[in-house]
Amino acid sequence: MDATPFPNDRKQEQREAFRAEDPAGGPLTTDQGVEVDHTDDSLAVGERGPTLMEDFHFREKITRFDHERIPERVVHARGAGAYGYFEPYESCAEFTRAAFLQDPAVRTPVFVRFSTVQGPKGSADTVRDVRGFATKFYTSEGNYDLVGNNFPVFFIQDGIKFPDFVHAVKPEPHNDIPTGASAHDSLWDFVSLQPETLHAIMWLMSDRAIPRSYRMMQGFGVHTFRFVNAEGRGTFVKFHWKPRLGVHSLVWDEAQECQGRDPDFNRRDLWNAIEAGEYPEWELGVQLVPEEDEFAFDFDLLDATKIIPEEQVPVRPIGRMVLNRNPENFFAETEQVAFHTANVVPGIDFTNDPLLQARNFSYLDTQLIRLGGPNFSELPVNRPLAPVRNNQRDGYHQSTVHRGTNYFPNSLGGGCPAHAGVDGKAFTHYTERIDGAKIRRRSPSFQDHYSQAALFFHSMTDWEKQHIVQALRFELGKVDARAVRTRTVEELAKVDGELARQVARGIGVPDPSGTDPEPAYKLSSPALSQESLRGDGSIRTRQIAVLVADGVDAEQVTSVREVLAGEGAIVEALAATDGSVSGTDGKMHTVDRALPTVASVLYDAVLLPGGPTGTPSIISDPDAMRFVRDAYRHGKPVGALGSGVGVLSTLQPEGLRLSAEFHRVVADQGVVTDTSPGTASAEFVREFMTAIAAHRHWDRPPVRC
Repeated sequence: MDATPFPNDRKQEQREAFRAEDPAGGPLTTDQGVEVDHTDDSLAVGERGPTLMEDFHFREKITRFDHERIPERVVHARGAGAYGYFEPYESCAEFTRAAFLQDPAVRTPVFVRFSTVQGPKGSADTVRDVRGFATKFYTSEGNYDLVGNNFPVFFIQDGIKFPDFVHAVKPEPHNDIPTGASAHDSLWDFVSLQPETLHAIMWLMSDRAIPRSYRMMQGFGVHTFRFVNAEGRGTFVKFHWKPRLGVHSLVWDEAQECQGRDPDFNRRDLWNAIEAGEYPEWELGVQLVPEEDEFAFDFDLLDATKIIPEEQVPVRPIGRMVLNRNPENFFAETEQVAFHTANVVPGIDFTNDPLLQARNFSYLDTQLIRLGGPNFSELPVNRPLAPVRNNQRDGYHQSTVHRGTNYFPNSLGGGCPAHAGVDGKAFTHYTERIDGAKIRRRSPSFQDHYSQAALFFHSMTDWEKQHIVQALRFELGKVDARAVRTRTVEELAKVDGELARQVARGIGVPDPSGTDPEPAYKLSSPALSQESLRGDGSIRTRQIAVLVADGVDAEQVTSVREVLAGEGAIVEALAATDGSVSGTDGKMHTVDRALPTVASVLYDAVLLPGGPTGTPSIISDPDAMRFVRDAYRHGKPVGALGSGVGVLSTLQPEGLRLSAEFHRVVADQGVVTDTSPGTASAEFVREFMTAIAAHRHWDRPPVRC
């Protein structure tokens, strides 16, 4: 007997009927009514050449897209920012003449904005999404903007497709649902028809799309740029930001609950860390490719949907960035900061990446409408530290009082401002020979859409792969159109057959019809797994919850809390109600927060201290037991002392070792226990800190309740 059809299959029939009756269902045209035969590639000089500004279809499409929303950003609307500084480790003069990359003694001020992409300003921080990672360097030669993401790849290869991709991922146009989410029909319809999206989709379905903190998130420049040294020699370069605290994520269940418990989870975390003097730090690294090796790879360096595996070109550390000051006013600084990929300084230049070429046009156009005119560079957060001298005048919001002439050449103003001299300080575009016919066609070297998607998936650990499967099941389970579900599974089969089969069986569609990819797709890159990115091993800024109740062994709590706080962790005592609890020492001890106001998802680890008589009373508190159960099943470190071990025993974890003898510490899969009474031993604290530093423990057995 056939399964009952999804009720929403009728919705698909209605859509098809509407399209059949739609009088506008003819050929695609421009706003002027000119029919267009191709809208997937920009007009360029040859297959790998630069985009031409005479491409009126591209310019119209991007311009209309850039002006769709005011005053909120079309994408990256929700963000958080901070000031800091960057300092190089050593001179990079061999590769670039950029002044801020020369002297380790010179600190360059920066402003960094982190953001989500899909949702509006009012959406939650912890949605499944790409995160923006944009850095403005206020260099002595002018502002340089490194405008990137926490993924090293993007969803499309040519910027002319950007409006299509964003329209697809944004809320459905008929009901403006869902907010801040990619789990809906139009996005997956687009993905299933555009295989170039699959590599970025694998990142989106991984835990990279739900970071624990902006401070624990990688950043990437995405594109291949070009360093140029004083002799004019070019070197291809990709930029990497690596957080000192390691790369860590939430799990999907936590991310969803955080949206209700604290929708500002990541924003608050960044702000609080800086206010506490725990300044976030990243290392800037580069992958450098000599120009003569441009075609040495089995992919195209100009393709923004590809990475250079670190096993082929290692990342070379060149400096560090520290964020040490919060903005004074969110709107004036974080909201009004304007980034632009074309804001470069001498020594950094572009390549003919068609997505980068489009961004170089689009960002400036966007700022004109979003910030109300051409003078946004005079806003304090955007103003260069380098002197500004030009003949640009007037316009909305002009704040500079200009004097003298406003044209060049002139004699009445003494010829000023004059051209820069020949001392090599001025920006000089990299000299590159370009030959080719004007065409609208993508290079064949951009056509492999599956190998690197497979590379990413095969580089994951088993638990990371399982999270990707679960994410795909969730996302596609929200898609009403069965045809889209089926088509997406067929595309996933070209990445990995078993992945596609597991997804298919979770969303009620047939197994894919194709065979597994060729063995060459089974290559892996360990550098892509978060297991390889655990950080410096510290526990600084980790949030530790201590569950307390009347009769708690205050000596145990104090002995552990002091050591953890001394190592930079943030330790909070939680109880059933606010106020205080009575300890075994006969004193009242202050509670930091009441359990009903928080949840396990807001903390990185939990400690269960004991009491003088039997199992602590928190075992009868459903909020407390849910807290412990969630922490355990989310792979978080759990510590238990004395009779607190009894709380863990009630969860009945299958196969987990718990301490059963006095003076014996047991550490098993991130669970650290010691049934000894009194002060926590140095061994217990040491093992608990080791478990916290590892962040998550995915190999532990399940609980029965």
